[in-house]
Amino acid sequence: MKVLVITADGFEDSELLCPVYRFKEEGFEVDIAAPEWGQVRGKKGYNVSANLSFDELEPSIFDALYIPGGKAPAHLKHMPVVQEIVQAFDKAGKPIAAICHGPLILAAAGVLAGRKVTCYLKVAEDLQSAGARYENSPVVVDGNLVTSREPADIPYFMKEVIRIFRQSQRR
Repeated sequence: MKVLVITADGFEDSELLCPVYRFKEEGFEVDIAAPEWGQVRGKKGYNVSANLSFDELEPSIFDALYIPGGKAPAHLKHMPVVQEIVQAFDKAGKPIAAICHGPLILAAAGVLAGRKVTCYLKVAEDLQSAGARYENSPVVVDGNLVTSREPADIPYFMKEVIRIFRQSQRR
């Protein structure tokens, strides 16, 4: 399984690092994409290396998409190339997982209408404005979408993310 992580400076450190390590533990190949190739800095100072830029990646070569939260999604949601990446995954029915502020990108991409989701409480109204049905739960699965609220929910979230990603491999 090949997982694409999209992020930028200001990501929530635990929401990027914990899932990436879990993906690697599962034997998944992980690529991190950002606006530009190179170092990306988290809110708490951790750096990760983006080995792809948004402009150079091809969504069709990936099996699943992961979007961590933090401050990065508020900036990324305005980028047409990021919206197109999300739309490509959704149109292909590939699994998409997002936590905290990450679902803001899904809303901007127009893939949430009529879908059940969760997110950080302060951005729930933004998702509802995009047509989503908000549920205040640690993790919500709706078809190919898996969403979660915050770092404390990561154990519950990742259990479902791994399940959905594995399930998509069997198709």
